[in-house]
Amino acid sequence: MTVLPEAPTARGPLSLSEQAYAAIQDRLIMLDIPPMSPIDEVGLVAALGVGRTPVREALKRLEVDRLVVSYARRGTFATAVDITDLAYISEIRVQLEPLAARRAADVSTADVRDELRALADATEALDVPTLTRDELMRWDLRVHRAIYRAAGNPHLEDTLVRYDNLATRIFCLFLDRMSDFVSHVEEHAGLLRTIADGDGDAAARRARQHVQGFEKAVRAVI
Repeated sequence: MTVLPEAPTARGPLSLSEQAYAAIQDRLIMLDIPPMSPIDEVGLVAALGVGRTPVREALKRLEVDRLVVSYARRGTFATAVDITDLAYISEIRVQLEPLAARRAADVSTADVRDELRALADATEALDVPTLTRDELMRWDLRVHRAIYRAAGNPHLEDTLVRYDNLATRIFCLFLDRMSDFVSHVEEHAGLLRTIADGDGDAAARRARQHVQGFEKAVRAVI
């Protein structure tokens, strides 16, 4: 299932190109478009209800994100999910995720802290064993995006979203072999509460451990 952008943001309504970018990105990171599959531009135009120009503009951005790759006279394809990239992605995330968590703990407004506590409550209320693969992955994305946004640095947010997307593709690929989802979700709730409480040191530590735990969990099943 593709989730289109929720609503106009403070920057104003999303352009057709931005809508297409978000929708195709969603299909790529959730592996609805399988790795190494050809990108069906005509099919995307019909499915998204936009013209070819927004789709092509979106694909150019997604190539920069390393989610698609274009070949002369062959077309555009979803990139492969290469497990050797896990170490490179984790090397970056283990530095930037703690930075975002610490900054969010330091700079979040009272309203944002309330939102993070509410998200922690909702996370703790999840009946994890009953979640579908899609629901689990989307919740994971929701939590991470909330933290990135709370950090209040759009450049840091954009960078982290890019690498979290790549990590999510790896997560999706091996999710069926992994079993300890409950502790993964519990880590989210604890991290959110620590940020909301303004404890930057603890938030950074929890974020680092979360990234390291993710890499360890994936490596245990490959």
